[in-house]
Amino acid sequence: MARKKVFYGLTDKPPTPIMILAGAQHVLTLFGATTLVPLIFGPAMGMNTAQMGAFISCVYFAMGVATLIQTHPKLGSGLPIVQGSSFSFIPSIMTIIGAYGALGPNVVMQYVGGGLISGGLLLSFIGYSRIIGVIRKIITPIVIGPTIMAIGFSLASVAVEGNAANYWPVSILVVILIMFFSLVSKNKFANIFAILSSIVLVYVLCLLASLTGIFPPGHPAFIDLSSVVEAPWFRFRVVMPWGPPKFSLLAFSALLAAFFAVMIESIGDYHSCSYAAGLDDPTPDMISRGIGAEGLNCALAGLFGAVGTTSYTENIGLIGLTGVASRYVVRTGAVILILLSFISKLGALIATMPSPIIGGAYIALFGTIGALGIQILMRA
Repeated sequence: MARKKVFYGLTDKPPTPIMILAGAQHVLTLFGATTLVPLIFGPAMGMNTAQMGAFISCVYFAMGVATLIQTHPKLGSGLPIVQGSSFSFIPSIMTIIGAYGALGPNVVMQYVGGGLISGGLLLSFIGYSRIIGVIRKIITPIVIGPTIMAIGFSLASVAVEGNAANYWPVSILVVILIMFFSLVSKNKFANIFAILSSIVLVYVLCLLASLTGIFPPGHPAFIDLSSVVEAPWFRFRVVMPWGPPKFSLLAFSALLAAFFAVMIESIGDYHSCSYAAGLDDPTPDMISRGIGAEGLNCALAGLFGAVGTTSYTENIGLIGLTGVASRYVVRTGAVILILLSFISKLGALIATMPSPIIGGAYIALFGTIGALGIQILMRA
């Protein structure tokens, strides 16, 4: 199959309007999936709406900084790869929540931060020291694949209990829409925005039902916008927003498996991105710097009060679809993410998402995690 024509290559600088619009498109492509990660963890650790809004803002800031580092030709791979909050960290962070959840969300996030910092620095050393080749011989897809499969399918109960089970009609509607947009629709943009479109459509329906009294206050799908009105417009605390990180062997061990899974997945993404950009296979040095940057980014995410970040396959697909492979476009998208992170009301609005909507998305996404494990195993 012939490669799609590349209109803007890796080092090309498109005109400013195109660069801004194309960068915004990268943000929109990852917006649905990456926003779900904090929406999964927040309720699980008992965050209130205000804390959820702050958490989402922290995630956006960490993603923007991580993307700037990864796309830098000296610090990272230099490829046009967007970094986003990863589903690979869901099982590990759920383990940390299970261990420390009774202490409250701030303490949980401190332990998550400590685990990300310690594990991220280890991954960064593995990458920048160029010993990743040795690690890849030990941690193979045969090891990672079944682990991810078991984890993904075992999380089905999380999707149901306290989320989908609160009001099944809304959750089922979300699942049906995701399946339609991703599997039935022939429209490529519907495929790309399957999760985001489904969530937005059902959210609007729930909002209308709430405003018209169909869903009364207290209903599982009722949307209360008062927290958005009360939230400040801007936030500026970006370093250790939950308090100083706490370090524990449990948190480090729980996250270690996720880091190795991320490493294996990212190496494949580097090859895919290089191909989509019309380039040859990435060099060993590019791969080493890329993995080193991913570790550094995760450590910084721990300091910024976010969750671990990694390369986003969805955005690589966008490069192949549009033929825009400029790293400057992706870096523009990163700046947009950082700017969005300072708007508190945006995070507060997203935090009003009813649990049945989240539950429906969980059902689709946790199944996807299990399927990802199968795909990794097939690479062996």
